[in-house]
Amino acid sequence: MLKINDINVYYGNIHALKGVSLEINEGEIVTLIGANGAGKSTLLQTISGLLKPKNGEITFEGQSISGKVAQAIVKQGLSHVPEGRRVFSNMTVEENLELGAYLRKDKQGIREDFEKVYQLFPRLLERKKQLSGTLSGGEQQMLAMGRALMARPRLLLLDEPSMGLAPLLVKTIFRIIEEINKSGTTILLVEQNANMALSIADRAYVIETGKIVLSGTSEELNQSDQIRSAYLGGH
Repeated sequence: MLKINDINVYYGNIHALKGVSLEINEGEIVTLIGANGAGKSTLLQTISGLLKPKNGEITFEGQSISGKVAQAIVKQGLSHVPEGRRVFSNMTVEENLELGAYLRKDKQGIREDFEKVYQLFPRLLERKKQLSGTLSGGEQQMLAMGRALMARPRLLLLDEPSMGLAPLLVKTIFRIIEEINKSGTTILLVEQNANMALSIADRAYVIETGKIVLSGTSEELNQSDQIRSAYLGGH
């Protein structure tokens, strides 16, 4: 579904991604784990068209999306929930969700997706007329995910969805990620909480200083001494 082949990305003089290659198959949850500053968010921003690779190739469903503008990539069926939620705080919950569907013209389908989002996130329905800036961190995360789903993506990129959330809410968010996947959306998940990420993912990649250093099934990575000591709190 998504193939990344040997991409390099620079921030000014900084070589942020170094020959990164990975693959995501339809229907999977794939997680990318790594420390702060390893290049996780940079990779998602490059896939979604916010950053341009210097070279290499990114293809989505067989078509090149390398260097395409973000809007065109959303139209192709790929949505990105950025780190830090980034909801429009002076707009209501409902207006934020409407923005997620701004490229769509199918009014009936949009209405159906409003219903689906409110079923996944009942709290958003309760607060649909509320300004999103007044929501809690967990509610804003739900809104950011709901807004991305309003584009009806086939691939959803999630950047640190558990950041700053209480443990109980983290469990809720991860359960919803699994539900989204079961309803037919493929997911690439960037997450510092490696334990939680590996518990729901089919496969995982480990990124360090802009390079993929390890990949395998979640089970394999869970059993790796190197991963346990670096990311899972084991020894």
